Amino acid sequence: MGSSSDVPALRRGLAVLRVLAARPGPVSAAVIARELELPRSTTYHLLAELTEAGFVTHLPEERRYGLGVASFELGSAYLRHEPLERLAGPLLRDLVDRVGYNAHLGVLHGNELFYLIKERPSRPQTLVTDVGVRLPAQLTASGRAMLAHLPRTQVRALFPRADSFVLRTERGPRDLPELRRLLTREHRMGWSVEDGQITEGFASVASAAFDHGGRPTAAISVTMRHHCEPVETAAAESGRSRAPCGANWPELARLVRATADELTNRIGGRTGRGD
Repeated sequence: MGSSSDVPALRRGLAVLRVLAARPGPVSAAVIARELELPRSTTYHLLAELTEAGFVTHLPEERRYGLGVASFELGSAYLRHEPLERLAGPLLRDLVDRVGYNAHLGVLHGNELFYLIKERPSRPQTLVTDVGVRLPAQLTASGRAMLAHLPRTQVRALFPRADSFVLRTERGPRDLPELRRLLTREHRMGWSVEDGQITEGFASVASAAFDHGGRPTAAISVTMRHHCEPVETAAAESGRSRAPCGANWPELARLVRATADELTNRIGGRTGRGD
């Protein structure tokens, strides 16, 4: 058994792995030392130990370090255990019981939204969203709920060209400036809304859950029937109680956001909303 003096070294080693995991590619020891405020000698010692164990790979020609095969194996094992689905499942079932709509758990996969869980009410509605389905992230409420909390450079990297902006209906952002404006507005609201951008006659409300670094790791959404009427038409037909285009359902969003916040707590995360 190791002594208690091994604990600081373990924490530093984990911190090194987190730095490597957060970077898009390999980095130098100097960068790691600077980011963690560690002496160069300590940093090289940690990297040597992690390399020996297979968690880090040294690229001598580049004088850089990246994640090793053992890190990949841990990540793969994590996915096999489906912890996110197990933690979120009861929360989604409770949300469905409260609101009476379909609820989903989704994650970003590149510039697409990938659905992991779908919970249905007693009288389910037929939707295009289902477990294993991928949809353009910029069109879905879940996708934008996470995109709204990513760095601008990362959003630009996910949508580098005009052909990155596919449409399923006539609604949805058509270019990067339009997407940025939408993400800014939804970031301020604290949730995202999709109204007829995936399927005509349906709308969704979503909120993000965050990991230990405050990064969006998943999103919870609910989807309901809603025929989007222009504002003037909805006003003229107010007796029919139709919500106009652009409705954001704050009471429903409050329940969705509370569920996402509970998932954040369950995975040991911290909110990235800045509120």
